[in-house]
Amino acid sequence: MSRIVLLVDDDPDVLDVLASMLEDLGCEVITANSGYEALEALRGNKNIAALITDINMPGMDGHELAERARRLNPSLKMLQLSGREQRKGGLPLLRKPFTESDLARVMKQTTGLC
Repeated sequence: MSRIVLLVDDDPDVLDVLASMLEDLGCEVITANSGYEALEALRGNKNIAALITDINMPGMDGHELAERARRLNPSLKMLQLSGREQRKGGLPLLRKPFTESDLARVMKQTTGLC
């Protein structure tokens, strides 16, 4: 099973920290700074097993990204991240801030990866 995770956040510092956490957990991480960049990555790499996306992003938010990503890959596992947004659409949500152990627990429960 692929352990490739596509991580999306418009804040480069948050993206770096989260990518390091996921790598520590044993995942291969591809990063994107926007929903549009994430969709291009999904179109270009059919081995991506999970999408982890911030909800509050300019342009395309995490909800729209999740909907569009699901159309590209119906079996894609998804996890949304937010410090303020309410859950929408039934996807698993991890509230910011969180620790690496929080991320590990939620990843195992929701994606089976890492």
